[in-house]
Formats: sequence, C-alpha cells, structure tokens
Amino acid sequence: MIYLQLFVEYFKIGLFAIGGGLATIPFLQQLAGKYGWFTTQELVNMIAISESTPGPIGVNMATYVGFQTAGIPGAIIAALGLETPSIIIIIIIAHYFMQFAEQPI
Repeated sequence: MIYLQLFVEYFKIGLFAIGGGLATIPFLQQLAGKYGWFTTQELVNMIAISESTPGPIGVNMATYVGFQTAGIPGAIIAALGLETPSIIIIIIIAHYFMQFAEQPI
C-alpha cells in the first residue's frame, strides 16, 4: 500500500508542481503532515541534500523520500511517479506535432 501511496502522491506533485523542484516544497509539507513520512527538520535536510547533489532537485527529493519511506523500491516508485505525468504529456504533444508534420505547407 505504501508503494501505491508514494506513486499517487508523487504523480500529483509531478502533475501540478509547475516551476521546478523548489515548487514541490508546499506539496512536500502537506505530505509530511498527511502521512508522517518525514518531519519538518528532515524536509529541510532533504532540500539541502537535494540541492547539493547532481540532478534535478525534484527527482532527488522524490528519490530521497521514497528511499527513506520504503527503501530502494520506494525510491524508484516515487521517482517514476514524479516523472510519469511529464512523460504522458510529452507523448500527447508529440502525437499532435506528428500530425502537423505530415501536413504540407
């Protein structure tokens, strides 16, 4: 059940957090209160660690929370949940661009 919760919550974050990884902080604060996966102090540490490691901060934070909550499978599931909305949106956009590409000018 924890895996499904991780995926769904990070799917919502990936879908609605427009503006980069730091835009996810309010969503993460809600998760801290809703599920108790981490404390406010752990969130502060998570932001610092995610900022200092290579890669997108949003993915780093998702991986950190997923790992802390449910180990390596949780890290993978949280990261996939965060990235899935973007992948779906890009596939839809690419589909429509391909239709326009087939039209003569």
